[in-house]
Amino acid sequence: MTLSATPAPARARSRGRFGVHAFLFVVSLAFLAPLLLAVYASLRPYEETAKYGYFSLPRHLSFDYYRQAFVDSGMGKYFVNSLVIAVPGVVVTLFLASFVAFAVARLRIRGGTVLLMVFTAGNLLPQQVIVTPLYVLFNKIPLPYWMSDSLTVYDSYWAVIAVQIAFQLGFCVFVLAHFMRTLPVEILEAAIVDGAGVWARYRRVTLPLCRPALAALGTLQFTWMYNDFLWGLVFLSDGDKLPVTSALNNLRGQFFTDYNLLAAGSILVALPTILVFLALQRHFIAGLTLGASKG
Repeated sequence: MTLSATPAPARARSRGRFGVHAFLFVVSLAFLAPLLLAVYASLRPYEETAKYGYFSLPRHLSFDYYRQAFVDSGMGKYFVNSLVIAVPGVVVTLFLASFVAFAVARLRIRGGTVLLMVFTAGNLLPQQVIVTPLYVLFNKIPLPYWMSDSLTVYDSYWAVIAVQIAFQLGFCVFVLAHFMRTLPVEILEAAIVDGAGVWARYRRVTLPLCRPALAALGTLQFTWMYNDFLWGLVFLSDGDKLPVTSALNNLRGQFFTDYNLLAAGSILVALPTILVFLALQRHFIAGLTLGASKG
């Protein structure tokens, strides 16, 4: 009596895994192809790619374009501008979202489900619809001179930060509320028995358990706020206050644009988001995969 070396179900599972891995490899390559092409172009002189094409073998590779892009665009101050907008925006958004999500998911307040639906519905509003009303409103709200050079919310970082928080808050509340509902109820009940108040249950019990979700949301929120171009362009009239995404416009000539130089500038602009992802990678992946399995 002879037995097959590999059972048929095992062979089928092996072929299925191979097909899934092949599909994921192709999809990953499709997403990475533009980035890899930009990196490759940024290392080559424009004259070489103009003569031989972007997909030709390189004759000369260097990092000269990166130095030129950083100096010619004045990218240093624009990096600071983007951090001034993104870092407070992310911190305030996560704090407010976690507090609202805790109230909705754990305090069982009246109308909590309706409140969650309102926050979620706010994300469905197209941003372009409220550009004009906000522009008029920010020009009429006064600020002291030490908060805004224009003496109004317009042309200040406060305008961009406020809009970023308002538009990202609903998504964060939605994610955190559903995450907090998966936490064991017994932990909060034990904290209540020990005499913990609402603030203690929020800060000492719930927030530490939400660290993976907060890290995942923090990475996404930083990426979105840092890469935003619309709100900075609309609410900041002073060119020295614009975010780093606007620095790429300084690399475009009036009659000629060196796209290899522009590619180098784009890679430099993307570096902070890549560093944030690498720093929070472990927590980010844990936050995305949490709930994928039980037990």
